[in-house]
Amino acid sequence: MAPYIAVSALSHEGLVREHNEDSLTVGPWTLCATVTTNPQTLLFPLGPPCVVAVADGLGGHPGGEVASALVARRLAVGGGGLDGEEAVRDELQECNRAVYAATAGDPELAAMGTTVAGLVLLPGQAVVFNVGDSRVYRITGDGLQRVSVDDSPPLPPGRRTTSVVTQTLGGSLGLTFVEPHVRTAPLTVGDRYLVCSDGLTDPVTEEELSGVLARPSDTSERADGKAAFELWKAAIEAGGPDNITLALVRIGE
Repeated sequence: MAPYIAVSALSHEGLVREHNEDSLTVGPWTLCATVTTNPQTLLFPLGPPCVVAVADGLGGHPGGEVASALVARRLAVGGGGLDGEEAVRDELQECNRAVYAATAGDPELAAMGTTVAGLVLLPGQAVVFNVGDSRVYRITGDGLQRVSVDDSPPLPPGRRTTSVVTQTLGGSLGLTFVEPHVRTAPLTVGDRYLVCSDGLTDPVTEEELSGVLARPSDTSERADGKAAFELWKAAIEAGGPDNITLALVRIGE
């Protein structure tokens, strides 16, 4: 049987925010600033480039949901041409320019911005990318391995999270150059990844996330849908202080 990509995803406003400013890309499919009450599972052949990404609109700035949706839709439309690291870097630069261009002549959108983190899945390799503090984890038998790089200042001893982000797409009044974090990892059948906004990782520790993902289950998309729900539930039980968006990725055969 040919290998395939299975993605179980959801997006929710949490318990504190008035609306959802996160957006999600899974192949050509997007979920922009919209709430899902149950995980959605999508299947794609492993062959043409397939993007799975989360964009988290900046809170405290106008138009966060506009910025995240713009980036998610660009990645969905252009994702089929992202065949390696250079193409991904170029696309993220174009996303950055597009966010700034969208603010022109509209004072209500001044300084809007978004983070982004995700994967481009190709036969034999996964291109991991991020700008900001949304994250990508590889799920291993030993727990979670963070493969994205937070754009945040160093934390003082004893502190686990911060709301300060040092690099985003957009987010200031004038065009600012970004340096995306991009790396390539081998990809084989059985590999699993978690892509998520900080609405999951701020209230829920990596140890707790690992505990949910390590629970005994069959290796099926149905199990991933249940795990996605359990991750969301953990964030809600921890207070749901921010929008929660996550995608569990599995390479099946």
